[in-house]
Formats: sequence, C-alpha cells, structure tokens
Amino acid sequence: MRSVTAPAAAGQADGRHEVVVTRHQWHGHSYESRYVRAASARTAPLVLVGGALQTKEGWGRLERELLTFADVLAVDLPGWGTSPVLPEWYGTDFLSDSLGQLLDDLEVPEVNLLGGSYGSAVVFRLAQRQPERVAKMALVGTMMRIPEQACAPIRRSLDHLAAGEMDEFAEMALDLLTNPETLTSVAAGARVRRFLRRRLLNLTPHEKEQFIANSRRLLRHQELDLRQPPPTPLLAVAGEHDNFTTPERCRALAQVCPDSFFAVVAEADHMLPVERPVELADLFRRFLLGEALGEVDYCRTVERVCPLVLV
Repeated sequence: MRSVTAPAAAGQADGRHEVVVTRHQWHGHSYESRYVRAASARTAPLVLVGGALQTKEGWGRLERELLTFADVLAVDLPGWGTSPVLPEWYGTDFLSDSLGQLLDDLEVPEVNLLGGSYGSAVVFRLAQRQPERVAKMALVGTMMRIPEQACAPIRRSLDHLAAGEMDEFAEMALDLLTNPETLTSVAAGARVRRFLRRRLLNLTPHEKEQFIANSRRLLRHQELDLRQPPPTPLLAVAGEHDNFTTPERCRALAQVCPDSFFAVVAEADHMLPVERPVELADLFRRFLLGEALGEVDYCRTVERVCPLVLV
C-alpha cells in the first residue's frame, strides 16, 4: 500500500537554497526526504543514501559542495533518522523499493545515486531493479559481502551496545569505521575519530535500537545478488587506508559491472565523506558531468575497470 504526503517543512539552506522535507509511507512504514535545490543544476538530482549513523541533515560540507552543480535529495529510509525502528528481517529489496516509492512521490523521473557504506547496497539494488530511472551511480566504501573476519567483531560490538557497555561498544565500532593504525595519515583523522566517539557514546535510546536492527540486517542480508549487475555507469570509490571496505573489495564490486570506474582517494579511510568532502565532490562532479577523470592529485589511482565475466 502506498501513500503520498504533503511537504512537512520548507525553508532555506544556508540562506541560498530552498529546502523541502517530505514525509513518505511504504507498506505502513514512515520515512522522510530532504530536497535541496541548486542555484544552477547541471545534471539529474543527486540522491544521497548514507550509512548506519548517517541522517539526511548530516551531509554537511559534502552536500554544500554537491549543490554547486546538482540538486541534492538526501533520504532517511525506513529505520533511519526519526522514522521508527525497522525490524532486521526487512532486507535490502524493501529499502530499495521504499527509495523507488520516494522518487515516485516527488515525481523525479531520473536521478544520479550516491550510496555510502551501508547505503551503497540499497542504491545498487535500485539500479539493478529499476535501471531506467538511474543516470549514473557512485558507491563509496562498498563491497560484495562482509568478510567473515568482520562478522564476529560486529556482533560483539552489538552485544556491548545492547548491554549498555558504551565505552566497549564505541571502541569496537570506531575500529571498524576508522583505521586506528593510520590515523596520522588520514586527513583530520584524529578529529574525525573524536567526533565519532562522541556520537557513538551519546546515541539516544531510539538510535541504539535503530543501530542494532540495521546492523543485524546487514549481517542477515549481507551478500549482493550479482547475477544481473546493473547497466548503470558506476564509480566505486575507496579510501586508501580503509581496513573494512578495503580498496580491493571495492574494486572487486566494480569489476562485476559492465561500465565502471574505480578510484582510491589518498589520506582517507572508511569515513571518506567527512575526511575529504571537497575532493570527493570534485570526483563526483567529474564523473556525473562526463568530464575526464584523468589524474587528480588527491587520488592514488583512477582507472577504467575491465568487467569480470561471472560464470
């Protein structure tokens, strides 16, 4: 069952851009979008779907940079932001369908997709199932499946969180989200880690429930279906020091897609959107506007990936 609601709020972002927040419904689950219009859009709207701790208001500097060339549509899908907790048995297909419904509500026929971390699987599935509505897609910090060695630490961190052992939870989560061995080699690495620690230690009761359910969903529905990779042009991006969604794992996903580029950003790990937002926005602009990616000084490598034929 579907329903469309009127805008929940409207205002101005940084005094220059109109902001419209809209509530949506998908099979009894409510969720929200935040649509910010650029002064001069040069491509289809850019949809932002973030990771487990990402909300539609939290894209900060990256959103401001993206608005120089595109409208930005940031979303809190079911289970994110102020929406109710989404039980873990709802999988990625449910979330991608809710994203498709959101685009229908807003009457946006074609978009560019940006998926970060957890959100990358959602946009990948939308591009697989509704390729006609996706112009291009960028994935940041992604992989085909969670490596076995990461599953146990994720489960232990959730046990700490459920038990209220916040220091232990925060430390384990931080070691997954940032690389403790390369902090001095990451742009603002120590500052980003301090910010994340405060964020993790101060989760509200509602956010704790969401984090547990969303993380368990990731473990339960962890492998992407790659039998029919999306035809959508793809840019896969990794931070050079990411020890969770490593550059090798990101490239492996790009390699199964027929039209893909792969880039490794210097001085970054898994939290690349907050570590190097200006550089990331520049890379997206080049890709989305069809400009030459070439050699940029903030990337260790940028390559056109030859597709791997799956049998």
